Amino acid sequence: MNVANKNLRQLLKERILILDGAMGTMIQGYQLEEEDFRNEALKAHPNTLKGNNDLLSVTRPDIIKEIHAVYFEAGADIAETNTFSSTSIAQADYGLEHFVYELNYESAKIAKEVAQEFTEREPNKPRFVAGSLGPTNRTASLSPDVNDPGYRAITFDQLVEAYREQAIALLDGGVDLLLVETVFDTLNAKAALFALNMLLEEKNLDTPIMVSGTITDASGRTLSGQTTEAFWSSVMHGNLLSIGLNCALGAKDLLPYIKELDKHATCFVSAHPNAGLPNEFGEYDQTPQQMADELEAFVKNGHLNILGGCCGTRPEHIRKIAELAAQYSPRQLKQNSLSEA
Repeated sequence: MNVANKNLRQLLKERILILDGAMGTMIQGYQLEEEDFRNEALKAHPNTLKGNNDLLSVTRPDIIKEIHAVYFEAGADIAETNTFSSTSIAQADYGLEHFVYELNYESAKIAKEVAQEFTEREPNKPRFVAGSLGPTNRTASLSPDVNDPGYRAITFDQLVEAYREQAIALLDGGVDLLLVETVFDTLNAKAALFALNMLLEEKNLDTPIMVSGTITDASGRTLSGQTTEAFWSSVMHGNLLSIGLNCALGAKDLLPYIKELDKHATCFVSAHPNAGLPNEFGEYDQTPQQMADELEAFVKNGHLNILGGCCGTRPEHIRKIAELAAQYSPRQLKQNSLSEA
């Protein structure tokens, strides 16, 4: 077991670790234009690139570095790479499939550089980098055509190849963990886990894997129809460091499903909910204190090992969350925990 992996697992038993907040929310504050998403290599690219936030790791690395730094300053232990949409599948919308390695490698490298700076500054609070692998914009379980329910826009093998390609670059860039997040289709996540575990075995690496799903509404199910317990049962084979939930819901609405994971999971448990629900303008206006107040039940009752924020969360939210988490002990692992292996 490598040193970073060993240290991380030990820390998770000692205290609740803090994941950073929303990268996209922070990027919006810079009010960027098309030229910010281009460099010399992309100067003549025919597609519109504005909004492809992952590109900023290459074209405006100063912004991404600054965002990682402010989250670490706020108390984050783990930073997610700016790679939520950095698969060949998602980048096909921009005609940038060929750019995938560079996007992931540069994003990982930037985050790792900032993490190392903070670790050197505060050796008693080491910082880690989680390579973010998003759900892609295609689903293996559901048809995008209501008139043809049997149709699939993507195959399992295509997803495996895309996730493998992304993970290779993230590992080359120096990530400490791999985070399969915002899972709305469990079959996509299973493809990711298959790709990651095969790759780690080939490279003889023990890089920890986190998985975080998304409960889409009050039904308490993922978009592909699974309950929280069913979701856990479907991915528990994946040699996971942690299982968790993020996005879609605010903390108050997410709590019942985190309790379910706490009850069943034999690995560490994570949560990074939104800052409440969006208002009529699509904006998140829950204050840091309001969010922390709602999250207290998560940590007071020992449900979590990792806590952070998703859509709408900023450094000030993470600061309040870190202050809250410091007051409570982490969730205790279940007997026969896979995380002990």
